[in-house]
Amino acid sequence: MGTFPATLPGGTWNLGDLTVTRFGYGAMQLTGPWVMGPPADHDGALAVLREAVGLGITHVDTADAYGPHITNQLIREALHPYRDSLHIVTKVGATRDQEGGWPPARKPEDLRRAVQENLENLGLDTLDVVNLRLGDAQGPQPGSLAEAFETLVELQQQGLIRHLGVSNATAEQIAEALSIAPIVCVQNMYNLAHRHDDELIDELAEQGVAYVPFFPLGGFSPLQSSALTAVATRLDATPMSVALAWLLRRSPNILLIPGTSSVAHLRENVAGAGLQLSDDDLAALDDIGR
Repeated sequence: MGTFPATLPGGTWNLGDLTVTRFGYGAMQLTGPWVMGPPADHDGALAVLREAVGLGITHVDTADAYGPHITNQLIREALHPYRDSLHIVTKVGATRDQEGGWPPARKPEDLRRAVQENLENLGLDTLDVVNLRLGDAQGPQPGSLAEAFETLVELQQQGLIRHLGVSNATAEQIAEALSIAPIVCVQNMYNLAHRHDDELIDELAEQGVAYVPFFPLGGFSPLQSSALTAVATRLDATPMSVALAWLLRRSPNILLIPGTSSVAHLRENVAGAGLQLSDDDLAALDDIGR
């Protein structure tokens, strides 16, 4: 894998007035199976969070629905009081049911309660960034976000939220959000094999809005591609490392939040994202999702 980078790959990006590392950490995998219940290794989960901050990561992505509540409680136990440079991004708009589903919870009272629970479980007075999660488990779904987003704007005006974003959103919903209030990020599914947001990413880059791909490595079905494997073999790297490095090269406004429950895997992800991809590598990889 080569030597470990002295600085995190990709540099930094500004979410409004907050500077974050483009290589961040997604905390979803810190809970039990299917993002429910406590982790099998409590101390191991704390160690991953502390290692992430120790490596210089300043962008941690979470949601109070993870667990539910478990992930945010782990973040607080591991990292509170937080460094001034650390910024925690959370999301609201979905809850959990007893079967492990993600039913939507976007009524004003749902969102107010979710923001309060995030504040309490993280031990914060103000949330740095809150994403409104839209759609469902199948992906973005059409429909107005106005009532839900305006509720978050009210909470922002009350000083409970610093910046807003949207997640699992259509281009139309993003435009609607921007017509109501500024947003600093969009969090949608995107990776080497799922390129449906290519045009949107470029538009957001021009507007200074971050794009944060969830499932950057394919999610529950890891990326499979002979072209990806070939590039990885040529670079003596893992396919997942190449996929992360490609995302950082894809556009300067892309922020990475790969998740893991392993310190070793976290370090591997960071090192892998610093791979140097040649023009030939990029051309081969660009063909995968087209």
